[in-house]
Amino acid sequence: MVTLEIAGKAVAVTNADEDQARELFLSESFKDDLKSFKSESRSLWDGSAALTTRPASEDEIDAFYEALDEEDEVDEDDEDDDDDLDIDVVFLVSIDEIDDTAASG
Repeated sequence: MVTLEIAGKAVAVTNADEDQARELFLSESFKDDLKSFKSESRSLWDGSAALTTRPASEDEIDAFYEALDEEDEVDEDDEDDDDDLDIDVVFLVSIDEIDDTAASG
């Protein structure tokens, strides 16, 4: 698993391999999402702070699986069209309510 850090702060974790994670986290659409998302009423990313990836810690991996378990309980009846990708991203910081029109993907 791979963690995304913004200016040294762990923000998200994914079960993608290192190359896939880097491609995802550093893609323009994900960067646009990071700029539009807010945590505690502040933008998650200012567009200039360093974005880095690193191997996830045990605590981050635990948080990833806990979040997926909670999501599975809520979405048990939903079919997931992205099953072929099997890549999930979990934010490690609280995200304020997301405006679906602001998020690009």
